[in-house]
Amino acid sequence: MKRVFLIVLDSFGIGEMEDADAYGDKGTNTIGSVSTSSYFHVPNLQKLGLFNIEGVTCEKQQIAEAPLAAVARMKEASRGKDTTIGHWEIAGMISENPLPTYPNGFPGEVLDEFMKLTGRGVLCNATYSGTEVIKDYGDEHVRTGDLIVYTSADSVFQIAAHEEIVPLETLYDYCRKARAMLQGKHGVGRVIARPFVGTSGNYTRTSHRHDYSLLPPQTTMLDQIKEAGRDVIAVGKINDIFAGKGITEYVYTSGNAEGIERTLAYLDKDFEGLCFINLVDYDMLYGHRRDIDGYAKAMTYFDEKLPEIMKKLREEDVLMITADHGCDPAYTKTTDHTREHTPFIMYGQKIKPVNYGTRETFADIAATVLDYLGIEQNVSGTSMYESKEMI
Repeated sequence: MKRVFLIVLDSFGIGEMEDADAYGDKGTNTIGSVSTSSYFHVPNLQKLGLFNIEGVTCEKQQIAEAPLAAVARMKEASRGKDTTIGHWEIAGMISENPLPTYPNGFPGEVLDEFMKLTGRGVLCNATYSGTEVIKDYGDEHVRTGDLIVYTSADSVFQIAAHEEIVPLETLYDYCRKARAMLQGKHGVGRVIARPFVGTSGNYTRTSHRHDYSLLPPQTTMLDQIKEAGRDVIAVGKINDIFAGKGITEYVYTSGNAEGIERTLAYLDKDFEGLCFINLVDYDMLYGHRRDIDGYAKAMTYFDEKLPEIMKKLREEDVLMITADHGCDPAYTKTTDHTREHTPFIMYGQKIKPVNYGTRETFADIAATVLDYLGIEQNVSGTSMYESKEMI
């Protein structure tokens, strides 16, 4: 019974890509910045081979003489640096065109239709920090009931509302209406519900965020695994990113700690196929907020939990660790994602510990998963699977 546990450390980039300058991200290096913190301590990732990956440069770097895992540096072939595009490519779908972004806010035609659908006015309509936007527009929202609509450098349409002014289910309904509306040329990657609570001067976002993603327009490894009669288990925001397509079971999480606990629980369950996990705190809580120490502490926590994860792996299980983009917490030109290479670590009793250098696309991960599960590939990418029996 073969199982793959694929963990995405959301935003854990390992250095700028060759085209980073075109995205305004020249010189970015998430792992390099995080490693400057005194809280960064990842001996278990080091033993697996994290610092052996081609191009990794950071403080406290210690090359493993005999790494336990296969490793590679991944390039993103798709145009973009957002969550949706990155995860779709990990799942075998390369996006030739970037999803639409709105650095100057959404056009009138979009907002007029949205206001007609919801019966409410709109505030802000600009690129904004999620924490700052409720600070600046929260009082007016509470007074008028108008919805706070904002975006970022990513392809997102975000709706913030106070839970006592707009009940959660109402906010989610507005998001579903926006998702149905935002198609074609305005087909943003995600519509995001951003509920908050509190009083004037003390508004805080809640854990009731919900993402409504664009349906992947092509076949992904998730579709293929499901069609083969295997399980596709989504942990965290994976179900939202793929709009439920190709997923057989899912569970949402409140953050990294719960995501890791859910993973440990699935390690104890019998299933065959893929458990796809997103650990979002690196990006949401620390990368965007440019919190180097917070990011480092979160990486250290994951590393501390790794032995427990690895101990639960069965003979035919494979653990894969990667990321979907960068979000360099030391990069002050923006507070957005950064165009970086990502790490790939693959560990298991049957996995040959090979260094695969730099790969041309994240989609090689999908090809590897399908190859290991014995499913004929119908997605982009080239497999990296080599078993110890092949030696």
